[in-house]
Amino acid sequence: MIGCKWVYKIKHNANGSIERYKARLVTKGYTQIEGLDYLDTFSPVAKITIVRLLLALAASNKWFIRQLDVNNAFLHADLNEEVYMILPPGMKSTKPGQVFKLQRSLYGLKQAIRQWYAQLSTFFVAHGFKQSAADYSLFTLKRENLFTALLVYVNDIVLSGNDLSVIFHITKLLDDTFKIKDLGNLKYFLGFEVARGTSGINICQRKYALDLLTDTDMLNSKPVSTPFDYCTRLHQSSGSLLSDSQISSYRRLIGRLIYLTNTRPDITFVVQHLSQFIASPTTAYYTTLYRILCYIKVAPGLGIFFPSTSELQLKAFSNSDWAGCIDTRKSITGFSVYLGSSLISWKSKKQATVSRSSSEAEYHALATVTCEIQWLTYLLHDFGIIHKPALVFCDNKSALHIAANPVFHERTKHIEIDCHLVRDKLLSGLIKLLPIASAQQLVDVYTKALAAGAFFQAGYE
Repeated sequence: MIGCKWVYKIKHNANGSIERYKARLVTKGYTQIEGLDYLDTFSPVAKITIVRLLLALAASNKWFIRQLDVNNAFLHADLNEEVYMILPPGMKSTKPGQVFKLQRSLYGLKQAIRQWYAQLSTFFVAHGFKQSAADYSLFTLKRENLFTALLVYVNDIVLSGNDLSVIFHITKLLDDTFKIKDLGNLKYFLGFEVARGTSGINICQRKYALDLLTDTDMLNSKPVSTPFDYCTRLHQSSGSLLSDSQISSYRRLIGRLIYLTNTRPDITFVVQHLSQFIASPTTAYYTTLYRILCYIKVAPGLGIFFPSTSELQLKAFSNSDWAGCIDTRKSITGFSVYLGSSLISWKSKKQATVSRSSSEAEYHALATVTCEIQWLTYLLHDFGIIHKPALVFCDNKSALHIAANPVFHERTKHIEIDCHLVRDKLLSGLIKLLPIASAQQLVDVYTKALAAGAFFQAGYE
């Protein structure tokens, strides 16, 4: 038997006001035994990149965007295993030793989200939706000139399409089967505040950023112009070790800032840099962490804008530093992918291996952005977008030369996999490599700390 308890929560609106008070019976799933009470637990959820892609397409194509919330989603899913639960607190038993045998899943069960997703995906496929092979949380419906896209994140559903009557019909079908709450036009989703106007769609995490500043007592802090001091060079021996309570605070803040990077690419580099030291953070990292908060205070509502006049072609900027990590001498990969003028994907990440030259480091970055473009191309195909070669801009002539010419020698033979990958996608027409001046490179902000002038030039003033 597994235990259970009541969980009470206050739900808030985007402006911070109280929406409703919520009570939920939750099982103590951590007491379940694998192989007896449950088998598989994995369930896909929508990636944030797909959310941004959908919003960019909706802005360009003038699609409607609606949001739905399934009431008590997990309670609709049937269980395949026999699971027994003790009586909830406050309920008296009529017979000694009486327990519940669960027929449907409850919140807290390890297999609950998987069972719910299986139930929901079966419903969509039965009603004519096609499940994307690139991301199983995306469902599309095409009928003549009508197109509808549906994105699932557990019990939150985003519906978008060019015909409002189809969206309302799907909403009614969902309500008849699962009982849903129609939240109207998309305004607040996964902590993202969505504002739509005639010129496009803007998303930000203003409430999330303000809550972060409030919880850390940084609302009255002195603002700074950049998130990272470009004169600072952090390494493992920088500063002295923190206390246990400070280490916990550091890790918690890093986790919250990582989620903030979903709409704040300007802090991506410094957050990924600091996240490498969560095992044993020091005072130097802690100081830099709070500098990020001082920077966020300047514009907590800063976010991403998807213009309504953007063209539907992928453009990417790829870059890498060389041996930038003092401790390991590994390089940092940085890239950003645009759909027209809408920024939909970006990354700042330390490379897995040490590069022997700057050309090798740049080529590793090219291989990474090529994989991202391949995935985004599959998604665009699901949305019915005609494939055009993605334009990839790189400021390293050696990397461009290696990609365009079948030349292998001592400097490239140990990176043949990346060479073949980029070259094959280049020959197949997936990407088109173009040179760009270093001064016009937009992704330096993902590979190194920049001075205020260069930081503003990258578009983060």
